[in-house]
Amino acid sequence: MQSFRTEIENPLVERDIIDLEKKIRAFKEGKIHEEKFRSLRLARGVYGQRQQGVQMIRIKIPFGKLNVKQLLRIADISDEYSNGNLHLTTRQDIQIHHVSLERTPELWAKLEQDDITLREACGNTVRNVTASAEAGIDSNELFDISPYAHAVFKYFLRKPFGQELGRKIKIAFSNNEKDTSFTYIHDIGFIPKVNTRKNKGFKVLIGGGLGAQPFLAQTAFEFLPENKLIPFIEATIRVFDRYGERASRHKARIKYLINKIGVEEFLKLVKQEEKALLNKTFEIVPEINDTLQLKNKLPEVAPVLDKVKYKRWLDTNTFEQRQKGYFGVYIKVQIGNISSKKARELASVIKKYALIEDFRITINQGFLLKFVGADELPFLYNELDKIQLAVPGFGSVGDITACPGTDTCNLAISDSTHISVALEKVISEEFPDLIYNHDIKIKISGCMNACGQHALAQIGFHGSSFKVGTNVVPALQVLLGGGTIGNGDGRISDKVIKVASKRGPDVLRTLFNDFEKNAVEGEYFNSYYDKQGKDYFYQLLKPLADNSTLTNEDLVDWGQSEKFATAIGVGECAGVVIDLVQTLFFEAEEKIALAAETFDNKSYGDSIYYSYAAFINAAKALLLDKQIHVNTQHGVITDFDKQFENENAFSYETTFKDLILQINEKEISKEFAEAYFSQANQFVTEVKSFRTANVVIQ
Repeated sequence: MQSFRTEIENPLVERDIIDLEKKIRAFKEGKIHEEKFRSLRLARGVYGQRQQGVQMIRIKIPFGKLNVKQLLRIADISDEYSNGNLHLTTRQDIQIHHVSLERTPELWAKLEQDDITLREACGNTVRNVTASAEAGIDSNELFDISPYAHAVFKYFLRKPFGQELGRKIKIAFSNNEKDTSFTYIHDIGFIPKVNTRKNKGFKVLIGGGLGAQPFLAQTAFEFLPENKLIPFIEATIRVFDRYGERASRHKARIKYLINKIGVEEFLKLVKQEEKALLNKTFEIVPEINDTLQLKNKLPEVAPVLDKVKYKRWLDTNTFEQRQKGYFGVYIKVQIGNISSKKARELASVIKKYALIEDFRITINQGFLLKFVGADELPFLYNELDKIQLAVPGFGSVGDITACPGTDTCNLAISDSTHISVALEKVISEEFPDLIYNHDIKIKISGCMNACGQHALAQIGFHGSSFKVGTNVVPALQVLLGGGTIGNGDGRISDKVIKVASKRGPDVLRTLFNDFEKNAVEGEYFNSYYDKQGKDYFYQLLKPLADNSTLTNEDLVDWGQSEKFATAIGVGECAGVVIDLVQTLFFEAEEKIALAAETFDNKSYGDSIYYSYAAFINAAKALLLDKQIHVNTQHGVITDFDKQFENENAFSYETTFKDLILQINEKEISKEFAEAYFSQANQFVTEVKSFRTANVVIQ
């Protein structure tokens, strides 16, 4: 694997990839514990699949922004290392599957040649920052939030305090009050605002999340000045790192911490971190491009079009930008799956007809092209139609969001992809006019963990199962009434009834027929749902849940030929919690080495946090050695003083708590970084000596 090293210009990236290569080799040789290795690879975008021996690679695409060259690079990578398929996710990432672990460093190196990273695409890290795809071209936005999303992505990449969190952190930016990026279900969400003085800022939401137990986010600030954006995120992550749950991953999201102590107390802790931040303010300067010019001379003869189909496409898949004369064009990609061949064909079309070759992956697993001239629309449609990418109904009822489910995911219970195709077929063939309806969203996940965002859909499904006698039946949990209200408010859908998966299309038929028959003119689905009530819909769908009428077909899941059996593996959505003494000592020493290295590079803030991590790991190792299990860093700090206050083995003159919490009491400086490193280094040495002496005595 030596060849890739000379092709990478960024030394940090080169080090990342070389480190992954070394860790893979050490794991294969049995020198790294499997649990530890799992967390290492997850933070580098390498995720275990349902199929043994291969990996899913998640490519981090900040706020979904890609250019033609990058798309072509990813298509080539998929052909060379995977199966020639790209999967667009609800977090605006791209995933490729069935990749050999040993080839991941080489794959990563080739991606980096076009400035594409895997770093922190998975694991207990700051995940991909998402944003409204229309940002920058939407006539309804106050200002372009794209530069802010990009700045957040860039700033927090590789930051020490964001590498080994209790769980992942998800951040979203919506470009206006319509909240198209669903800030209300994110750990941290931002909606642009302008105050009475015409200053830019953001409404800030915190503590949202989906999963098995959804939480709606709460408002932290109605208006946070734009230059306080990154300092607030940094302080929030540092608080979560210290106080967040670590023993039980199911309770380790920031939403549980805020629910436990309250928003006011959480924000007090955030305030306490201000002195220790790398930047007290952070200015983000938007890029300005005033040089837009048409780049193509159109053919004199316009293409011959099916006028009805073209009109449907124009009405549902295009909109006029705030830049007059230009249009945004949506491309519907069924359940986010596109072949590398078709991706190349699309790249060629974009290059020819879009003024700017940057485009966006949308949150509902499609694409948005920008700056298409009005005169170019028929030519663009014609080219897209040739490659089957001019399907109307983007973002409508007939544009279903779905995670990969049992195709590749360890946690999935029943199919979510083939059923999505079947449901879209019902809509297109039996309810074709619904392609104009953007009020109802249908979302499907393979399990309750909600990667398909089923909990925020007007009509949602998640994979499940139930037993009838000796048979296990693949099932769908039906949820109704979720969705976006706006300006950071949303609704979590209600669980209504569970039915056999093969009856999913009949669920949809029943709901749509009832809605068309009984709703009043212009009534929205959620208004109708509220009016009728949950029990009405339970009774409406109850005949479909009658297990006495099950057939042999109901025992076979969508896309399968064999009788259904549950096969749930160990999930890696949030990484793993590692409580092994030997691993903690290893990590303490590793953090000391990183603290020294970053100090030498004059990255004093990073050095301080690495020293802090060394303190924590060493102290936790000693506590675990006494069979004391602590579930937060704050607990480690508190319990260490309780357990070792009478020991003379440690040379610090104050309490351990006072020693370690200098991190949020002192300004970042060379002098403090040097002193703090010296104290951490000495503490790690003394902890190891103490343990050795006590092991010998025993």
